[in-house]
Amino acid sequence: MNVFETMESNVRSYCRSFPDVFVKAKGSRIYADSGRAFLDFFAGAGALNYGHNNDFIKKKIVAYLESDGMSHGLDMHTSAKEVFLNRFSELILKPRNLSYKVQFCGPTGTNAVEAALKLARRVKGRTGIFSFMGAFHGMSLGSLAATSNLYHRGAAGTDLDRVHFMPFPQGFMKSFDTIQYLEEVLTDGHSGIEKPAAIIFETLQAEGGINEAPIEWMKQLRDLCNRHDILLICDEVQVGCGRTGPFFSFERADIVPDIVVLSKSISGYGLPMSIVLMKPELDIWNPGEHTGTFRGNQLAFVGATAALEYGDSINLEADVYRKGEFVRQFLTKEIVPISQSISIRGMGLIWGIDVSASKHDFSKEIAARCYELGLILERVGRDDKVIKLMPPLTISLEELEEGCAIVKQAVQECFEKYEASEYLLA
Repeated sequence: MNVFETMESNVRSYCRSFPDVFVKAKGSRIYADSGRAFLDFFAGAGALNYGHNNDFIKKKIVAYLESDGMSHGLDMHTSAKEVFLNRFSELILKPRNLSYKVQFCGPTGTNAVEAALKLARRVKGRTGIFSFMGAFHGMSLGSLAATSNLYHRGAAGTDLDRVHFMPFPQGFMKSFDTIQYLEEVLTDGHSGIEKPAAIIFETLQAEGGINEAPIEWMKQLRDLCNRHDILLICDEVQVGCGRTGPFFSFERADIVPDIVVLSKSISGYGLPMSIVLMKPELDIWNPGEHTGTFRGNQLAFVGATAALEYGDSINLEADVYRKGEFVRQFLTKEIVPISQSISIRGMGLIWGIDVSASKHDFSKEIAARCYELGLILERVGRDDKVIKLMPPLTISLEELEEGCAIVKQAVQECFEKYEASEYLLA
């Protein structure tokens, strides 16, 4: 037994699917101590949109370290924070005519979600929250209460209340008018559900199975929140920072959420960082009312600034659209025809291959075969039956083609093996 098995908690997860010991990473590749190189279609669960050890970002961080810049600053004024705030305003907020205030939270996405829910409840003086079936918002108790996965919820060891789950327009009950249902719940004096402080949603449920919210649905949700005095919280933790194309995934619907949560790739380099964006009138916090020792990650500020500048310099949004179209066409022409039980969905550089319609549980077998062939990817959705393709946004077209070819080989082999066994049994 190795040291990981003897000393690390049983809660470890990804290493069970990717058991190698990794020693180096660059761009879109990860290298194991065995000498094997793996193409990365996982991107740190969305924390590495700019790839591993991006040279532009790394140089900025190294220069800051060598200058003996502040390494830890709580919420004190620092030059690293000042530069980030200015560049974030110049490159992201002002061009989109957004006037959000910025709150720095603890180091991870769940901390930002916790702060957003806490703030919404204070602003509205109501305790309820609406979330959606298929949602994933984090693992700490507040965010877990808004996460629908019963496996994760079961680990809480306590009640997770004050959150009601509504049907999402894709992934479950697809023909159901979820906006009309919300309207009925909010207006029926006998619905048994009180008006919430906020509705939290993902424009594309990543962990939920790559479930995309239609543009018209998002517009209607924004309108519903306006009419019923409910705050709209958009969770951009995994699908923000350019993953779907634009910096914010909600941009495609031309809506403005009241509160936005960002983490994962906001730091640009895989460093812990999370922020809450809020409309100015919602910033009713008193000093120190919501705090955290590591809300001032100075290296993350430096990396985040560099990432914004890098994305702007290479016109990252257009590049993501171009590569996303390649993936869409590849999946449509090369993967879907393999079996009638395969469906695909996604946008930008986050895509899912849904094999849940098959009688055989292919997803785990396909993912394992991809790993054998040198490609790292994960499974998501109900019963983990959706293969998720989420490479770094900076991946080259040649590497993208290489990874997609591996996916095709794995899918084809698994389906052909099953069909051959079915033939023999017949």
